[in-house]
Amino acid sequence: MERLRDWPDLDEGPACCGMGRALRTEECEIVHFHSDRDADLHLTEPAIRNLAIHLGRSTAIRLVPDSQWVTVHLDTERDADVLLSLVSVALKAHARCAGATPRRCNLNRVTFPDRRDHQMC
Repeated sequence: MERLRDWPDLDEGPACCGMGRALRTEECEIVHFHSDRDADLHLTEPAIRNLAIHLGRSTAIRLVPDSQWVTVHLDTERDADVLLSLVSVALKAHARCAGATPRRCNLNRVTFPDRRDHQMC
């Protein structure tokens, strides 16, 4: 959240699901944080479809069928870098589909195992 607050296209406010803080454009919510370690990113269906293979390979990302959101678990600095990159993708995706109504986020629909005990490549 700290690293994204200064992005010029994003403003801070309450999350649309009522749990946590969000960053949004004038048109829609882009990312919100349910905790210090979990962020839901409104990536859009076309962007998720285009990146599905790559997203599915990450232990930090959870996909929920038929959701426009991906959940990113922030255990490492690398996870935070992935989130920043995906926020950039989300901003571009939303610019192409302005006015679309988001479905609910992934709150309480994903879980992450403890990855601290496993070495990452």
